[in-house]
Amino acid sequence: MKHPIGYSLLAGTIFVSSVMAADPVFAQAPRTESSERDGGRGAPPEVYRIGPEDQLQISVWKNDALTRSVPVRPDGKISLPLLNDVQAAGLTAVELRDVLTQKLGGYMPNPEVSVIVSDIRSFKVSVIGEVGHTGRFELRSWTTVLDILALAGGFTQFASRSKIVILQPDGKTMKRIPFNYNKALAGEQENFYLRNGDIILVP
Repeated sequence: MKHPIGYSLLAGTIFVSSVMAADPVFAQAPRTESSERDGGRGAPPEVYRIGPEDQLQISVWKNDALTRSVPVRPDGKISLPLLNDVQAAGLTAVELRDVLTQKLGGYMPNPEVSVIVSDIRSFKVSVIGEVGHTGRFELRSWTTVLDILALAGGFTQFASRSKIVILQPDGKTMKRIPFNYNKALAGEQENFYLRNGDIILVP
């Protein structure tokens, strides 16, 4: 079950034209002493990276045939005329623009390409265990652990609030990050931002 969350910075259209500087789309939150200790998880990523199911608007100046809206397939690729399949997932809008510009350069002189992430659908986290509403949540903005626990309806009477675990994809393994709800409320533990694919386990 998906739970759409209201748009904020992340839901704003991410636009990068071929003549714009590669500035970060999202400002990074200040690094605190506690975020330094936990490896910097307290700060959200500086930029949004494209993922499967995202909708992209690809525009090529003065070329209507190559200008179109395309979905990112489950394999992380998009399909475009001339270029066929192009890897998009894992790239920023800037990086994908550069890839498309380079590839189209073999077919036309000085192509000017823009990339817009028009609909974000790949940013998802799951909550399981002793909460009011378990399930997979489709996020539209950077979200902290406390935020997602609130969205999940809080705890049941059997929840072990001090023994929450965030399972975070790390290559082919899952990193286990302990989270103590009570300490987070007291400011003794970082209420860090979640990443795409995180699983919050509330025993």
